[in-house]
Amino acid sequence: MNKIIFSQKNLSDNSWQIIFIWLLIVTSILVLFIWEGHQGFSMSDEGFLWYGAQRVLTGEVPFRDFDSYDIGRYYWSATFMRLLDDNGIVTVRIAAIVFQAMALCIGFLVIVRYSIKQNIIYWAILMITLMAWMVHRHKLFDISIPIILISSLSFLIEKPSGHRYFLTGFIVGLVAVFGRNHGLYGALGSFSVILYLNIKHKNTTTLITAFAFWLLGIIAGYLPVLAFLIFVPGFASAFWEIISPVLLFEIKSTNIPLPVPWPWRFSFEQMSVDVVRSIITGTFFLSIIFFGIFSVIWTIRQRIYKKSVSPVLVASAFMALPYTHYAFSRADLSHLAYSIPPLMIGLFTLLEGQTNKIKWSFAALLCGTSLFLMLPVHPGWYCSVKNQCVNVKVADDNLKVPFKTAIILKDLNRLVQEYAPQGRNFICAPFCPAAYAITGRKSPIWSIYATGPSKSEFQQTEIEKIKVANPSLIIIDNSPLDGRDDLRFSNTNPLIDQYIRNNFHRLNEVTQNPAIYISKTQ
Repeated sequence: MNKIIFSQKNLSDNSWQIIFIWLLIVTSILVLFIWEGHQGFSMSDEGFLWYGAQRVLTGEVPFRDFDSYDIGRYYWSATFMRLLDDNGIVTVRIAAIVFQAMALCIGFLVIVRYSIKQNIIYWAILMITLMAWMVHRHKLFDISIPIILISSLSFLIEKPSGHRYFLTGFIVGLVAVFGRNHGLYGALGSFSVILYLNIKHKNTTTLITAFAFWLLGIIAGYLPVLAFLIFVPGFASAFWEIISPVLLFEIKSTNIPLPVPWPWRFSFEQMSVDVVRSIITGTFFLSIIFFGIFSVIWTIRQRIYKKSVSPVLVASAFMALPYTHYAFSRADLSHLAYSIPPLMIGLFTLLEGQTNKIKWSFAALLCGTSLFLMLPVHPGWYCSVKNQCVNVKVADDNLKVPFKTAIILKDLNRLVQEYAPQGRNFICAPFCPAAYAITGRKSPIWSIYATGPSKSEFQQTEIEKIKVANPSLIIIDNSPLDGRDDLRFSNTNPLIDQYIRNNFHRLNEVTQNPAIYISKTQ
């Protein structure tokens, strides 16, 4: 590897490049939003965020009053709803892309700042590559946060000091407000960097002082959640129930796992576009592992021999392995996308110091394969290029959605109007939290997105809530999640399922999915 030296001139004489890339980021995000901001819709995951943001506006609290992600993304989204006086799904998307734009601007401020060769075209290719992976609007928080973490660590690595250790900890605590898993990954990565920075330092006081400033920063950044734990009644017990090690031990996983698409699992004899995409996906899973391991080993070796390494590369290296857990917790293309920033930023930074032939060839390869994998997943591509969407009205927003989603929306609106008119309670489970957001109704039960097995005690509590709410309509999708029979609602929540069967009668409705059954009150 070439020795890299950062001079003061290199760090200060690139303001115009930073401004240019910022303008490019904002313009690209606006163009992308104009293209696909009103296209596509997820009744499950996107509805999970949308419903929670709506409920926050009414005074409800995540965790305590409804199943949720971490509180940060709900209050962030609700703030935009309040500012724009609109609680529709498009406003939630606007909130997410503002977060995305901020993360990219922060990231490229750092990336360009430590660039050894000023080349806007090269960094524009990285920007396109990262944005290709930013596909799910409700998950833009998750793919943006690693970029922020890498940026904060790069700032620390450049010139370690007390206030920079504090700032790094503060960022770790703050991102944990938006996602506990990101807080954990950030803590692991930044703690590793602290140890890295103290290699060959014989003064243990330096390490203790650094750790103290870092820990104080984490506490300061996490203050919003700490305040909720202290001042919001019922939040602490609900929060502990979610993060309890006992619960994690019982479910034995942080997510519903999927088999890893290793590239050798696919037959080259039956080559097709889908097979090629699967092989590339598996190769990226492998790349995250290899980059995480070997980049850490190499940066430590360089540190021991007192050779300079780009702060961005060091930060990417130490964040790669923590995010490997995220990628493999549910090994699909989506979770790969949420974990890809350390790999991409690290590789582009590493390639920057290579010969032009290697640099541009591999940059084009990374960008091209990213576009090949992710463009078909973008709703704008699916609706505009494939032309497989129809116009529908989702609450007050006009959207273009796939035919299957349009049918679901039509059936939902018809059933609610006929069997749960004038604000009467209804239940739609387990994969459809958007049903409540669309109709502006409150879910009678806490579990708005029941994907995994529930304990008997929890099911009994939910049954009592159903009794109190007295819903006039219950829609249950008993499809097997991931094709697993054990993940049917009747198997994950057997007590609730049996209560519904005993106390409600099925409608003679014909649906396109025989696994869906619809009940109304006796």
